[in-house]
Amino acid sequence: MEIRKLSLKQGAEQAEGVSVVIDVFRAFSCEPLMFHLGAAEILLEADVEKCLALQRATNGILVGEKDELPIPGFHLTNSPYLILQKGKAFFQKRTVIHRTTSGVTGALIALERSSEVLLGSFMTARAIAGYLKRLDPPLVSIVAMGIRSQSKAPEDEACAGYIESLLTGKPFDMAQSLGVILAHETAQKFLRGDKPYLPKEDVAISLQRDLFDFVLRAARHGEHVKAEIVSPKDGQP
Repeated sequence: MEIRKLSLKQGAEQAEGVSVVIDVFRAFSCEPLMFHLGAAEILLEADVEKCLALQRATNGILVGEKDELPIPGFHLTNSPYLILQKGKAFFQKRTVIHRTTSGVTGALIALERSSEVLLGSFMTARAIAGYLKRLDPPLVSIVAMGIRSQSKAPEDEACAGYIESLLTGKPFDMAQSLGVILAHETAQKFLRGDKPYLPKEDVAISLQRDLFDFVLRAARHGEHVKAEIVSPKDGQP
């Protein structure tokens, strides 16, 4: 298994083989939580107007952001904490339409050239590594999407390093990584607590490792791309 570590929009464009697209703050920390709370399906869509049209067609829940800002007409911004606050009663058996600047957009780009696209965060990292070991593809592209897909973010780079360590046995120091992550503006903009759409709680939630034993995969279903749960045991949705 050859492992290529890539970053940002350019990395998503270069991703081949089985790709793992990582967005810790916050897209692919949100999606496992929404499934955990009972969402029936999650549709990935980058275009805001198409998201609004999908909502009208499905009576679904709109979750997302554009350049970190809440999107008018959306039910929720891209926040793990706010998602948990809504709870199961809000998400149970509902369709979610998810739009984000880095993670969702990066996954859709990577899907153009990749045989398979997995949606990565610390929450599902060990499950992803286990799935990849069983699949044993010749090439894995790990893409850390970073800040608005334009500059590197330490939490995404660290998650890429953690998954690589699980696959190869290469040493990974989570304690050192936490120090770097928490000192960086990507975490500090939450921890200052001065913007309600960037809850400080999102940092603590998103840095939880291996909360779930399932893998999320982006897959085409007709005209749409869905995030789907894949059994880590057999690779089937």
